[in-house]
Amino acid sequence: MTADRLRNEILDLVRDYHAARPTPGPFKPGESPVAYAGRVFDDEELVAAVDASLEFWLTAGTHAREFEQELERWFELRSAKLCNSGSSANLLAVSALTSPTLGDRRLRPGDEVITVAAGFPTTVNPIVQNGLIPVFLDISIPTYNVDAAQLEKALSPRTKAIVLAHTLGNPFNLSAVSYFCRKHDLWLIEDCCDALGSTYRGEHVGRFGDLATVSFYPAHHITTGEGGAVLTDRPALAKLLESFRDWGRDCWCEPGRDNTCGKRFEQQLGSLPAGYDHKYTYTHRGYNLKMTDPQAAIGVAQMRKLPNFISARRANFSALHAGLADLDEYFIRPQATPESEPSWFGYPLAVRQTAPFTRNEAVRFLEKRKIATRLLFAGNLTRQPAYADVPFRMIGPMTNTDFAMNNVFWVGVYPGLTPAMRDYIVESLHDLVRQQ
Repeated sequence: MTADRLRNEILDLVRDYHAARPTPGPFKPGESPVAYAGRVFDDEELVAAVDASLEFWLTAGTHAREFEQELERWFELRSAKLCNSGSSANLLAVSALTSPTLGDRRLRPGDEVITVAAGFPTTVNPIVQNGLIPVFLDISIPTYNVDAAQLEKALSPRTKAIVLAHTLGNPFNLSAVSYFCRKHDLWLIEDCCDALGSTYRGEHVGRFGDLATVSFYPAHHITTGEGGAVLTDRPALAKLLESFRDWGRDCWCEPGRDNTCGKRFEQQLGSLPAGYDHKYTYTHRGYNLKMTDPQAAIGVAQMRKLPNFISARRANFSALHAGLADLDEYFIRPQATPESEPSWFGYPLAVRQTAPFTRNEAVRFLEKRKIATRLLFAGNLTRQPAYADVPFRMIGPMTNTDFAMNNVFWVGVYPGLTPAMRDYIVESLHDLVRQQ
């Protein structure tokens, strides 16, 4: 057999394997697990992964570039740079803004970055890791996003940037935050890791900031296993992202290519000898955070499913929202930010302080019924042990942040959720109330 025939036979067998895999039986309330998130895939992803593996190009290659182009088309932005996780994407985005090439606008140690404490650690960690000072604002409930009315109070002569996530897929007030950044010449990084497909005023989130990040962890809207990307419409920032991602080198040649600039041995940078190999010239203290090509091949297959994934998430959210409408005496239901259409990551509920049960009791009740729950990530980062020795500023009392830490949990809306599972979540929350 020729290599091509063998390859086709292998891929046909992969499809047969997927078709032969055992599938879960009918959903049984109380016995079958109701996940908060998970991978949703078919034979297309398996074939893509195996096909790319047969090429054995193990770093970023043609599939990575195709995936980047798909993301650029989706967001209508000029550049998407893949990396190995959404957390790494945030690290790259903040680190890129520390480049000396940005002149007076570069972020320097001691500069301040406005953010919130009610979120995921790796939205904030890159601020600390780059020697910057996080300035924490409280959130609003029930959007669970930054209280934009407090932005002016957070401003100081050291303020240089804002880094915010769209919480659980719900866009923050992009109009107010974007205006504030323009007014004070601040960088804006949108963490869209939980919000792929969310829109604000009809435009995808990720298009409003100088930089935006996305994640492809299995819990997120599409998955490559591990993976992420940073997006920008600014070529100068795209070049910096590539440098920091690829060891900090000055060269922009793709893996396996040499002398794209035509001056590989004709430059002189720093105090290096003239003509020092440009492939080994470094202008930043960077990392190696690339995605592999087999992962990217899975991402391309997942992108084809993204519109349906988004529709399913919105439908699941709407069904839960309607089914729990009569429990407003006990729970605060979530609310989309005005002028937004979220691509929801989860369905958050806040247990009212007047309810006859606590958040912890509600969570244990659901978990006992095999309904997976999650808290609002770190709750209040300033209270986490990892941040005990981190310098930061806090603007006023974190009243709503602490409320979320103590009272909020969320359940899943991912595309693998079936109508029977949704109904069971709604029924279980009604049972919780009845039992009290």
